[in-house]
Amino acid sequence: MSTVPSDVTLPEPSDVLTEYSMAEIRDWMSRFPDDQKQSAVLGSLQAVQHQNQGFLTTELMDAVAVMLEMPPIAVYEVASFYSMFETQPVGKHCVAICTNISCMLMGSDTIVDHVESKYGIKLGESTPDGKIYLKVEEECLAACAGGPMMQVNHKYYTDLSPEKVDEILDNLDDATSDH
Repeated sequence: MSTVPSDVTLPEPSDVLTEYSMAEIRDWMSRFPDDQKQSAVLGSLQAVQHQNQGFLTTELMDAVAVMLEMPPIAVYEVASFYSMFETQPVGKHCVAICTNISCMLMGSDTIVDHVESKYGIKLGESTPDGKIYLKVEEECLAACAGGPMMQVNHKYYTDLSPEKVDEILDNLDDATSDH
């Protein structure tokens, strides 16, 4: 990794990653030729983000860079480009309401307004208790026929009404999430 300045020390992955995360990264690496380890960056970041309650730190991204033999800046670029990654602490349960054109035409604005009003937060914010993060979803979530729809912890919910949203969000388990 000659692209790392000499005054920068990267962490030893085993010092910052769990055994489970390192095994996940090795599994992702095994799916690609040895000279294409960087192809495992998306799956690796997803595993590490899950380890850290839904967000990535510089130290965690550096550990991924070490394991994948990538320049750290390349890992940061991926993490900041894809909306599936968070680089700041967020609420335990990630709620992404699709606001793209199809869902908007089917009433997603009503759903967003309802959730913002009920929880006292805006898109891009977490509830004060840290339970819910209302993600800003920039693009389509690819469930246009079932709009309005939302994704909660990577699970899709379609044909939403305010009542259906309440039922889903009110029943989120405080003990588990799948960021």
